[in-house]
Amino acid sequence: MTDSENAEPAENNENNERDGSGAANARVPLHERRRPWWHWGRLAGSRLRLAVIIGVAGAVVGALLGGAGVAWRAGAGPFADDRACWGAFGEDDVAALFDGKRDIKTSEVPITTDRIGSQGPSGTCRLTSPRGRRITVQAHQLDTGFGGAGDRWADEFLSARLTPLGDGLLGMASDTRAWLAVPDGCIGRPSRLDVSGGPTVIDMETGWTVYDDDVDTKARDALARAVVKLVNRYMADEGCTGRIADPVRRMPEPPRFLVEKKDGMCGVKGLRLPSTYQHEGRHRPLLTRGDGPVRTCDRGVLFDHPGLRLMTIEDPRLAVLYDRLSRDGAKEPVRTGAHGEQDGYGFIRDDMGLFQAECQTGQVTFLVRADDGEHPDDIRALLPRYVAAEADRVGCGPLRVTLPAEG
Repeated sequence: MTDSENAEPAENNENNERDGSGAANARVPLHERRRPWWHWGRLAGSRLRLAVIIGVAGAVVGALLGGAGVAWRAGAGPFADDRACWGAFGEDDVAALFDGKRDIKTSEVPITTDRIGSQGPSGTCRLTSPRGRRITVQAHQLDTGFGGAGDRWADEFLSARLTPLGDGLLGMASDTRAWLAVPDGCIGRPSRLDVSGGPTVIDMETGWTVYDDDVDTKARDALARAVVKLVNRYMADEGCTGRIADPVRRMPEPPRFLVEKKDGMCGVKGLRLPSTYQHEGRHRPLLTRGDGPVRTCDRGVLFDHPGLRLMTIEDPRLAVLYDRLSRDGAKEPVRTGAHGEQDGYGFIRDDMGLFQAECQTGQVTFLVRADDGEHPDDIRALLPRYVAAEADRVGCGPLRVTLPAEG
């Protein structure tokens, strides 16, 4: 979080004192005032308004990309000259993403890097069917500001619906999302001193996700193969040797809704399910299946945003997304260790608890986050127990966090 974002509440308070609007500000929940101005919850105000905002933004981006469209149709000339998405896809590759259909249009912005290289590479490709279906591909370096692009990227691409690609790859896929990081051996691992600091990834999304546990395995496998081809092409263009193999045979089965015990929330033994969620049968939890960079438990998902998320990021290359937030996210720091020792950084607030641990393998992120700040006692009850249990599971324990006093 930048200095200007940290300074925002103070500036607002000064303005309130001058214009007499302090009473109005007092009616804004504390967790809302602590969110940065660009957080989706503050900009949208409600989930319905959020949907409208994202829809309008998508239409604007579509208009910008639409001018470079090239139609692919059988018999329209030599296809070798019309490979899609920076040369990664041939006609058969694209047809596999659209149930065999070949009348697909492509639009793209080339992958480029800013002059000083501080923001990493970026580029966009869009595949559009005349029947209304669309796939958007992005190459970009993940921003370490609040879990990547204001936490929206983490909400969508670290969702429990995605399964790891396996074999040590930093990537995941479902039937609507897929992502894969470019291996460090090709471009090197970003330094913590970098402006962005996160890994360079290529991701794919097909639009809104109908949040259930009925993942279309065929569509998931097609996206997984496609994102590997995209990264292989990028590495070849960068002069890197080696190729990533087809990951599908290594991938576990898609997740299913979890049958939860009261003392085993999200499958974590000893983690008691708060009474708030014991009577919300419609908000069944979904848990990441298989070994991978992240273990996510989501419930109550709407417009790709979980109502409650418990997440452990085991891979340090991805955990870096929360490093900055763990130090600057709130004024109520979480502590571990004794006699002044500190095994990491974190905080607690009404809508979120976060601890960034320094483990033998590198950074590990432990996150408990609600969609609102209406149940702060649940956040306080869950975070210490979740961190302790998950730290033992990943071999980073024992970790016993101490929360600041309430008030």
